[in-house]
Formats: sequence, C-alpha cells, structure tokens
Amino acid sequence: MSLFLDSFWRAVAYCLHPRVIALSFLPLVIMVGLFFVLGYFFWEPSIDWVRAMLESSQLMSSLLTWLEGLGLSRLKTIVAPLIVIFTLTPVIVVFVLVLVAALMAPAITAIVAERRFPQMERKHGGSFVRSILWSLGSTLLALVALVISLPLWLVPPLVLILPPLIWGWLTYRVMAYDALAEHATSDERRTVFRRHRPWLLGIGVIAGYMGAAPGLIWVSGVVMTAVFFVFLVPLAIWIYTLVFAFAALWFAHYCLAALDQLRRETAATPAPTPAPELAAPEPEVIHEQLPHT
Repeated sequence: MSLFLDSFWRAVAYCLHPRVIALSFLPLVIMVGLFFVLGYFFWEPSIDWVRAMLESSQLMSSLLTWLEGLGLSRLKTIVAPLIVIFTLTPVIVVFVLVLVAALMAPAITAIVAERRFPQMERKHGGSFVRSILWSLGSTLLALVALVISLPLWLVPPLVLILPPLIWGWLTYRVMAYDALAEHATSDERRTVFRRHRPWLLGIGVIAGYMGAAPGLIWVSGVVMTAVFFVFLVPLAIWIYTLVFAFAALWFAHYCLAALDQLRRETAATPAPTPAPELAAPEPEVIHEQLPHT
C-alpha cells in the first residue's frame, strides 16, 4: 500500500514537469487531426444513418414522439449525435492510450529513471517490436470485450462499471509492460507482475475511471451547440492524453521501485553454496600372500 500511494503522489508531482506537458501535445495533435479528417467525411453520414435507424424502429419512434409531447422536442435532435459519440468514445480512448504508450511512455519512463534511479542497470528485457505486438494484442482483446459488452451498457449500473474495467485492464497491460521493457529482464518483469498484479490492475482501473470523465465534455458539447462541440473535442482528447500520461507516470514510478526492491532482495540473498564433492574411494589393494617354503 505504501508503494501504491508513494508512486501516486510522485506521479502527480511529475505531471507538472515541462517535458511531460510538452510530450502530451504530440498525441493531441495526431488525434485531433485524425478526428477532424474523419469527421469531415463521416460525421454527418453517421448521424443520418443512426437517425434513420431510430425512425425505422417503432419503439424508438413512439418514444421520441412521447418526449416531443412532453415539450422535450430538442432531445429528438441530439439523440443520434449522442449515440454516435457514445459509440466512438471507447475507440478514441483506446487509440489515445496506444498513442501515449508508443510516443510518451518510453520518454516518461526515462525521465523517472534518470531522476530517481540513475544507477539502475538497463537489461533490455523488452524490445520496441515486442512492445508494439504486446500493445496491439492487448488492444484487440479490449476492443473485442467492448463490442461483446455493448448490450450490457444499456443496464445503468453496468455502464459505469464495464467500460472503466476494460480500459483499466488495457492500461495495466500496456503501461506496466512499457515501464519495465527497458530495465527489467523477462524473468524480472514476470516476477514483478506476479507479486504486484492486484496493485497494478488497481492503478489501471483508477486510470480507466479517470478516463471516463472527459465523456461529459463530449455530451455537453452536443447538448449545447455545434460551435462549442468543435472547440470541446480537442479539450476532451487532451484530457484523455493527460490522464494516460499520468497513468504512465504512476506505472513508471511503481514498476521501477518494485524492480529496484526485487534486485535489492536478490542481492541480499546469499547464493547457495554447492555441496562438497565426495572424494572417490581409493581402490582396494589386494595383497597376494606368498606361500611359505
């Protein structure tokens, strides 16, 4: 618990580091550019398609008519954009996480290592290619889990539990691996994961719940006007970036401290002395008794 809280406060302090703030703009620029390019071509068609699907459903059509009778006719115009936003949000979160892991996590780990553990030996247990494959495999599993769990999001309590849990698991898988890839061997990384898996998963889940907060900005942008929505999209994406940058700092502090503790324990444990070799028995000499004359 002490390591969990200590690494948390250190991550909070490191968020104010100028290099961390500067690094957070790189995923922001990429994601905002990608969002506006795709939005220019697919935003209106997506809303029109969802609106047509809603109007073709007798149940939804009756519901919208009932809301209009209650004087909530404005809700009819924002239901389709809200559905599109809620569908896109998990995908955007996953892509921001992957970008932060690829572009920021190695630099963040280097900052933590050079400031807190300058003497720690780098044993290069993970490579860039293995990190990418690990991240892509974990992302694919998370996307499959998101798609499978979509019907359960209609249940009010589960929509507050399932997405953060999935994002938290993905954050734990990606960030913890990147935090140890440069310094730990494969055996050391597996040992740290085995000893500290509940705490590492807890960091990921907390980051997942923190990542759910910018969704309120998306919704407020649609509820207000399209003009505000255009300005709030970059703000929401930047908050996602900062959340995952904070998670990367938290994982870096925790994992490197756990690795340093593991190496101290290994160095303090005396190596087992080999058992002494048993001397080979001397060959028995048989003295032949000569007959007396």
